[in-house]
Amino acid sequence: MSYLAREDRPADKAARYAELEEEILAVLDGEPNRVARMATVASMLADAFPVFFWTGFYVVDADKADELVVGPYQGTLGCLRIAFGRGVCGAAARDRATQIVDDVHAFPGHIACDPRSASEIVVPVFDASGALIAVFDVDATETSAFDATDAGALERLMARVFAQ
Repeated sequence: MSYLAREDRPADKAARYAELEEEILAVLDGEPNRVARMATVASMLADAFPVFFWTGFYVVDADKADELVVGPYQGTLGCLRIAFGRGVCGAAARDRATQIVDDVHAFPGHIACDPRSASEIVVPVFDASGALIAVFDVDATETSAFDATDAGALERLMARVFAQ
């Protein structure tokens, strides 16, 4: 069961994201280290939304520009490496666009790092120059856990934390 009834989710979820964004920005104020910023974002988001089962980053590998390597995250064991175009994270990296998947088992090429994952949202993360530096991945154990409210809030948060 979700943390809020379906009919209550959009407004309450948007308000929680807005509040959380300010909390995250306050904690990160003055912190330049990208890994510390990623770890903090993953931790605070995982704690704020009980529906989030796996929350974290896959970082563009400095040695293999078309491959993601697991970065800071909260949850069970993550996949270590994901090629661009493979699975939901790889699709987000390749297309540089947010992916919302209501049922990961119906997604062609889905990578099952943990079989309990049922739905997923992946947001590309860009630096100030517009270069892709990572993707931010959230999994849930229920289907259809993510929507446009999640996408908009996470895209805004990633921009404010990493593209400034």
